[in-house]
Amino acid sequence: MTPDLFAALSVPVDEIEKLRNEIHRLDHAYYVLDAPVASDTHYDALMSRLRALEADHPEQITTDSPTQRVSGKAENAFTPIVHAQAMRSLDNAFSDDDVSAFWQRIVGLLPQAQPLFCAEPKLDGLAISLTYIKGILTQAATRGDGVSGEDVTNNVRTIRNIPLKLNSHNPPERIEIRGEVVMPRSAFEALNHRQRELGSKTFANPRNAAAGSLRQLDASITANRHLQFFAYAVGDLSEEGLKSQWQLLQTLRVWGFAVAVEGALVTGIEGLLDYWKKLGEQREQLAYDIDGVVYKLDNIEQQQQLGFTAKYPRWAIAHKFPAQEVWTKLLAIDIQVGRTGALTPVARLEPVAVGGVIVSNATLHNGDEIARKDIRIGDTVVVRRAGDVIPEVVGIVEQLRPDNALVFNMPDTCPVCDSVVIQEPDKSVHRCSGGLYCPAQKQRALEHFVSRKAMDISGLGGKVLEQLLQANLVNHPDDLYRLTYQQLLSCERMADKSATNLLNAIKKSKSTTLPRFIFALGIPEVGEVTAQSLARHFLTLDALMQASEEQLQAVNDVGVVVAMHVKRFFEQAHNQTVIAGLRAEGIHWAEVEVIKTPENSLFSGKTIVLTGTLSSMSRDDAKHLLTQAGAKVSGSVSAKTDVVIAGEAAGSKEDKARALGVSIWNEAEFLAALAPLNFANDKA
Repeated sequence: MTPDLFAALSVPVDEIEKLRNEIHRLDHAYYVLDAPVASDTHYDALMSRLRALEADHPEQITTDSPTQRVSGKAENAFTPIVHAQAMRSLDNAFSDDDVSAFWQRIVGLLPQAQPLFCAEPKLDGLAISLTYIKGILTQAATRGDGVSGEDVTNNVRTIRNIPLKLNSHNPPERIEIRGEVVMPRSAFEALNHRQRELGSKTFANPRNAAAGSLRQLDASITANRHLQFFAYAVGDLSEEGLKSQWQLLQTLRVWGFAVAVEGALVTGIEGLLDYWKKLGEQREQLAYDIDGVVYKLDNIEQQQQLGFTAKYPRWAIAHKFPAQEVWTKLLAIDIQVGRTGALTPVARLEPVAVGGVIVSNATLHNGDEIARKDIRIGDTVVVRRAGDVIPEVVGIVEQLRPDNALVFNMPDTCPVCDSVVIQEPDKSVHRCSGGLYCPAQKQRALEHFVSRKAMDISGLGGKVLEQLLQANLVNHPDDLYRLTYQQLLSCERMADKSATNLLNAIKKSKSTTLPRFIFALGIPEVGEVTAQSLARHFLTLDALMQASEEQLQAVNDVGVVVAMHVKRFFEQAHNQTVIAGLRAEGIHWAEVEVIKTPENSLFSGKTIVLTGTLSSMSRDDAKHLLTQAGAKVSGSVSAKTDVVIAGEAAGSKEDKARALGVSIWNEAEFLAALAPLNFANDKA
């Protein structure tokens, strides 16, 4: 239906019903089948029209209308609901022997049959019961203790892949659909990201997040949590004429429910175990968490024949995967220093089996996360490991905290080199300021130092550097200039010619420019453009090294954070020693030319972004000319950008500039603006 057809419908009741049916169809395609059949604009037009009609005719509003998904707030407590039939749990199998024993029991109880099993993923979420009266969702309840649960109808109605109305021309008079509410991993990560930004408590895992979301007093909060529901059972099968569990799953699909697509029909003990193994291998590729598989006798008549024990159905069992989340004791917190200088706290744990492996260490991410989760040494902690992901401490068991639990604080100095540790404002990472000196950072620092835009030492790649480091021939950048021909020959795949070429490249690099040298030092947040700005402002390295933070902030393109990093870097005695060593080895540069911005420059004081390929010059040359012209060259487009210069094959930056209303120049316009300035195209 399109908006121009609205006028053709004269009876509001008919139009309202047609709109509801169409929106239900589109919701099912989008949220259940993951196959949208209409644009967002079309969908929004239908929904807007329906809201308008219901506003004019409030007597026509029904509980199954798509406009009523988010409606009302829960009371102070969720009303208890007694289940018409108990929601029993399943017996568990933890080994192949347990599964074999289950299969043998089934075969023993059904000696004349060759039992077929419906195998399904065991979703790691919250079990929910949905009651439909004449096809309309009227009530939703949690499993609770199996006998009674809590009324969560308002919140469940916000879950977009749950049909408010069954897709059936002849729905059952009353039917209870059972399944699992889960939070997809992508939604879980997004939720925890928002929680961190707000300074709020994060959730330990998607299951806890889903459970917490369903118990919100405000249904609009639940609506924003992007929960999903997967159906797998009904409360009473006797009146529906269904013969098998597999047939039930197909019927649930027809009625409009999402069903886990990984289910399969299997037979024999080998079939059961092969399914478990296969799904275990696929586990990390699924969009949601599972903690095992469920084997159900497929034939419903046979299910009824076997019946139940006091706790479990005799015809089904849950075959669990090795635990991915366990409790253990936090013995200590150590600090690891990465190649970029980032300090990562690592939990030393009482060894415990997680996900099939023994874990004794786990990441704590950063100091802010430790504080947010209130993790203390001596706590019992929740450790999670998924697939090949590094184990992490996701939370604490607060009720088990000992009286002598110790609060942890990030160190003020690097545990490797004793340099000052810096935490940038509004950032979580703590970083060692030892750059050139810190052994933990030396390979990364050396790779940057020799790179093309820094000292440009060709032939000195990562593998050669790694060998030089392992042989203890190089520890700091100044050691590169003391390498000998014989030392280089000791490196693998380094012959006479390559060693000679490398020594020549090292010698050639001694003649450089001050901006290149500053950039090569690897000061955090100091890129090429900032290095050029610092060189042109202070003119000499000595003046830069002695500058205060206030003086540094007077430089174009230098703010509080950059000034702090530059000041701290040059304050470190060992960085001063390395710089002195480099100069003693003959590193030199010509005096920095004092460049005055031409009075007629259109670029003076402007923020410029380059994107795409220019035919007349390289990107580096264009940056240099723009800086000479008094511009600030930025790498990203924002509302503060004055001009985007777009060459061939310009990408998303041009699109963003257009969306923000930023001026876009082509290469000809850029060259025309440069022409009156008479710049020579030479690099700094």
